[in-house]
Amino acid sequence: MIVTGIAAVVTFVFTTALTIAGVGAAFILIPVFDAIGIPIREAMSTALLLNCLAMIFASSRYIRRRLVVFRTALPILVVATALSPLGAYTAQYVPETPLRWLFVAFLLFAAVMMLFYRAKLKEGAERASALRLLVYGIVVGSVAGYVGGLLGVGGGNIIVPALVWLGFDPKKASATTAFIVIFSSFSGFLGHAALGQVNWLLLGGTAIGSVGGAILGAYLMTEKLNRSQVKLTIGLILLGIAAKMIFGLV
Repeated sequence: MIVTGIAAVVTFVFTTALTIAGVGAAFILIPVFDAIGIPIREAMSTALLLNCLAMIFASSRYIRRRLVVFRTALPILVVATALSPLGAYTAQYVPETPLRWLFVAFLLFAAVMMLFYRAKLKEGAERASALRLLVYGIVVGSVAGYVGGLLGVGGGNIIVPALVWLGFDPKKASATTAFIVIFSSFSGFLGHAALGQVNWLLLGGTAIGSVGGAILGAYLMTEKLNRSQVKLTIGLILLGIAAKMIFGLV
């Protein structure tokens, strides 16, 4: 029960912060759960379902605020889902360490762009023609799905900065990604659940922290933070992800 309590508190804290960025907290929760003594397979299945649960609650608020750009989210979701297995398959033929360093370089570049780049916003980019949004979705989904599968990382880390770079409002980029994460995380969870690797007691305790964190994070993103603050938050989170990956590589 003590371990479950600690896991619930950790889940609340990280889910609150990462819901703002729309990327989901599983990539941090898995190593933290492992560090406090939860078997890694149980940690993975639990964290993935918590991702799904948190983003459902967050997305319900984002959808009401009309922040989710469905015309881009749906093609990203379809293409990323299709190409992720291909990335995972080809990973066995490519040296892992150089690829991870390349991804770290991408994260650092994306973080710097978020924190310091002040290009003119393409107002209404998310309201572009249906064809352009479809192209955006296919291109971003292809990269996020394949690279995510290749490196075993969440595609949300790629989708958010890519959409912002394309001119999307940071809030809409975050909300759109959060919606996509629901499905990618649930798909990953089903794979683990099929092998019987679910700790339902742990899941029940941490679900409270996940829902609470998602509600608070979504509230902060929609009501308390302006566009620049959301962009700053995403940049800092990307730096944190890069730092975590560097720590694992050295």
